[in-house]
Amino acid sequence: MIDPVERFTVLYDRHYRSVLGYVLLRAEQDAAEDVVSETFLVAWRRLDDLPDPVLPWLLGVARNLVYKQYHSGRRRQVLADRITAATTTDDLAGPDVAERVVERDAAKAALSALTEKDVEAIVLTTWYGLSPREAARVIGCTATTFTVRVHRARKRLVKTLHAYAAPSAPADRGRRVAMAREETR
Repeated sequence: MIDPVERFTVLYDRHYRSVLGYVLLRAEQDAAEDVVSETFLVAWRRLDDLPDPVLPWLLGVARNLVYKQYHSGRRRQVLADRITAATTTDDLAGPDVAERVVERDAAKAALSALTEKDVEAIVLTTWYGLSPREAARVIGCTATTFTVRVHRARKRLVKTLHAYAAPSAPADRGRRVAMAREETR
């Protein structure tokens, strides 16, 4: 029987250029090298289970990793854009500065009034942009259960936002916030 290190070395030497060439058609140089490295890491971990011929399998793994990397980068960019939009002071310039500050404070307060499960459901779908099926996988439930959970969480968020956003005296607002917290639990 061939030594696993020797077997992997032969596999790597024989297929590295093909996998790299394939990935370079779909990704930049730095990203391609990372994907190829990760592809061969997967191959090393599954060395005893590799099919024959192995090249199609390696290219399939590389393709999946490129896809995963692309979507991960896209999510990071969306997140960066959201953070930039939320923290840019240019958006606060002009006559509506006070309104925007109040709205942002009301949104933060409303989110802090929700349960941890409600916030998690809302964040997974709106902040990270996950589908109900993907978010359900994250928290370990069915897509149907998650859909119900996020629907209820959004309803509670809207209700809590209305309690925070309604104009009133500070003492009255405190009572309404306490009532909204009790209603959401």
